[in-house]
Amino acid sequence: MKRNLLITYLLLCSCVALAQTKVGGYVYDELNEPVAYANVFFKDSSEGTITDENGRFYLESDNIWEVLKVTFVGYEDIEFPLKKRVNYDLKFTLKEAADALKEVVIVAGKQSKDEEKNPAIAILKKIWERKRKNGLNQFNQYRYDKYEKVEFDLNNVDSALMKSRVFKGMEFIFNEVDTSRVTGKTYLPIFINESVSEVHGDNKLNKKKEKLKGNKNSGFENNQFVVDFIEDLYTDYNIYDNYLKFFDKSFVSPISRTGINTYNYVLSDSTYIDNKWCYNIVYYPRRKNELTFKGDFWVADTTYAIKEINMHASKSANINWVKDIYIEQEFEVLNDSIFLIKRDYFMSDFSFQKKEAARGVYGKRTTLYNNYEFNQEKAESFYNEDVFNPNDAAYSRDESFWDKNRMEALSKDEKGVYAMLDTLKTVKKFKQLYNLGTVLVSGYVEFDALNLDYGPVFSTVGYNDVEGIRLRAGGRTYFGPNDMWRVEGFTAYGFKDQKVKYGLTGKWLINKENRLIVSAGYRKDVEQIGASLTTSTDILGRSLISSSIIGTGVNDKLTTISVTGAALEIEPAKNLIFRVAGGYKTLESASPTFSLDYFDEDGNIRSHIKQFETAFSVSFFPNRRMSGYGVERLVSNDYYTSLFAQVSRADKGVFGSDFDYTKVQFSFMQPWQVGGFGVLYSTIEAGKIFGEVPLGLLSVVPGNQSYFSVYNTFSQMNYYEFITDTYTTLHLQHNFNGRLFSRIPLLRKLNLREIVSVRGVWGDLSEANIAMSQPSLSILEFNALTANAIAPKDKIYWEYAFGIGNIFKVFRLDFNFRGNYLDRPDARKFGITGSFGFNF
Repeated sequence: MKRNLLITYLLLCSCVALAQTKVGGYVYDELNEPVAYANVFFKDSSEGTITDENGRFYLESDNIWEVLKVTFVGYEDIEFPLKKRVNYDLKFTLKEAADALKEVVIVAGKQSKDEEKNPAIAILKKIWERKRKNGLNQFNQYRYDKYEKVEFDLNNVDSALMKSRVFKGMEFIFNEVDTSRVTGKTYLPIFINESVSEVHGDNKLNKKKEKLKGNKNSGFENNQFVVDFIEDLYTDYNIYDNYLKFFDKSFVSPISRTGINTYNYVLSDSTYIDNKWCYNIVYYPRRKNELTFKGDFWVADTTYAIKEINMHASKSANINWVKDIYIEQEFEVLNDSIFLIKRDYFMSDFSFQKKEAARGVYGKRTTLYNNYEFNQEKAESFYNEDVFNPNDAAYSRDESFWDKNRMEALSKDEKGVYAMLDTLKTVKKFKQLYNLGTVLVSGYVEFDALNLDYGPVFSTVGYNDVEGIRLRAGGRTYFGPNDMWRVEGFTAYGFKDQKVKYGLTGKWLINKENRLIVSAGYRKDVEQIGASLTTSTDILGRSLISSSIIGTGVNDKLTTISVTGAALEIEPAKNLIFRVAGGYKTLESASPTFSLDYFDEDGNIRSHIKQFETAFSVSFFPNRRMSGYGVERLVSNDYYTSLFAQVSRADKGVFGSDFDYTKVQFSFMQPWQVGGFGVLYSTIEAGKIFGEVPLGLLSVVPGNQSYFSVYNTFSQMNYYEFITDTYTTLHLQHNFNGRLFSRIPLLRKLNLREIVSVRGVWGDLSEANIAMSQPSLSILEFNALTANAIAPKDKIYWEYAFGIGNIFKVFRLDFNFRGNYLDRPDARKFGITGSFGFNF
């Protein structure tokens, strides 16, 4: 969802303070070769930058400076008088220093990893030794105040864009165009968000709590998608960690213990900073296409704590939609041994292309820290997260609050941006563009006057062999993102079976403090009931497989279902949900080539199943972050653990039910960040049915005959190929994020990503259940009606796959191989599936 939001706003954007001194240009040597990583700064200041691989630099300051200085180890310094406030296209040529020719350190190529030959390595090892004693790690408890400002800007603003039809009637917004101090490109602010919070932490308990005191933004106040995206986009990080996670990717930190194998390090300079003698170390990647940075850092010579650092992501880093990442951090010295972060600046340049002139969006975050306090112990209960904490007052602070709590005053032009965006929201054309973006992100068309949404628009058209072409229309009530109640419904029609399907559900949040929710609904539809093992709690939910347009075989094993249900759920602790549900359903085959027939206790064949079932489930999602506090909330992060356990009970005769049984299910899903080697996704599912039930109530192992890669299904298994009443499955999928391909010269520039998958299932089916379902199992054409033939009992069924992702940045291909049961009729030994997605 968050990735789609980014792409949407990039599409729409494609349809501050004025600095006092601005400089930009190039640095060359006497052979007219660009000099990378040369220092460029305003004389007698701490404001500076380094040149990139092409020798290019850009620098700006809110102050007026008279002299620009260029330095590089082994070369004569250059001092250039700044006669104008703006100086672009400067060209400097460095000359070798005559008295330092024997000591020249060339900042290019491979550098030694031996500390005896490279003093930078010796300093780096000292940083590793002391990193657990630096920063907040040296205190049992801590607290501090935090101010954060996030801004999104449309960049590469030129006359052609200003005159385009997209902005007709909105030309006034270009009065706020400015120039980036990092890249030198023009930009137009389109969103600003400020927040003030109080942070508490306990290193002994490994607990942290952040209390929001104030939040203010302009442009998208009521769009929770944007707010969630920003929150997840700019998560906190610690440069002392071995890996830094940005945009779902793990970058190797320049301070990492594995840094020697990833970066080249050069001791460049030394000087006093805040009365502390510090060393300057320049670093740059050893290889291209890896998730690395280039830049430099200053480190104190006694504590070996970082004083300043800047990180510029390598241009060749394998990351999509992000053309540039630039990070600055400054640390203040509280006493001789305590260095704490004071300021953090993060800038990213989002764009469809990595060409220099490509238009895109800047995302900039500035974070300031102040008022540190230490070793004030609080009870562990203080850190427990509240289930309900909307803190409405934080979103309605007056200007006096912001004047008091801003650690950095807004400039005149930043205040102007607030006014400009407030005016922009009243422009009809902007509202139309904004509404289009909302539809693409949420999937719903909003009708504000009726308080209704139409959708999801992406499920309007479908197809399967039973219904033929299927048209669907649906909608929901929507008064706001934090509605206490919601009603949703749909109707659909299949042109082949000429039948109408429909459904209606309602939810009501009775108590916000513990999220006590009552829900009820009804649905009559056609469904592929063998599409998943874990029972869905959504009455209106319908699997993708039920409407797959093309596949490797006929998609006719569908069931006509009618389900009525009601549920009560509560969240007594954050992300811990208990749910009690009751439901009555009827099942029958929707196709003449598929059967749910079974023998009843009198030996008669019956084709309909009627069953009432109650279920108690527990769901737990550690580290999941949710936004909003209404009956439906949004997930605002991607990587978190998911545990689910459920016990279902059915009694024959209740509401005319046909069977007695108890069903137990469990699932565990966990993503694992494996340092710089990508992400491993793992899922374990298990279940057992106690009692005798027919095919319609058994656990069908989810085969996949579509050409789409669907996680938690078996790509080389046919629908209803394995049927169980006891099962255990394991799915492992590792995405290396291009780690291996980046070492192959011919593939390096394609930025492809390699994925390896293994999946397996063991299952059993009792003789009693086989006997009961013999009429339907015979139609499924099993070779023999035994447990070994119907369920993977004697040996685990398994598959493996090799995938290539990031093809044209949006497509992934998986090459799937069946590991065994190759002698089965219609066994598919090999197949290719694919999927689309916007991934960083």
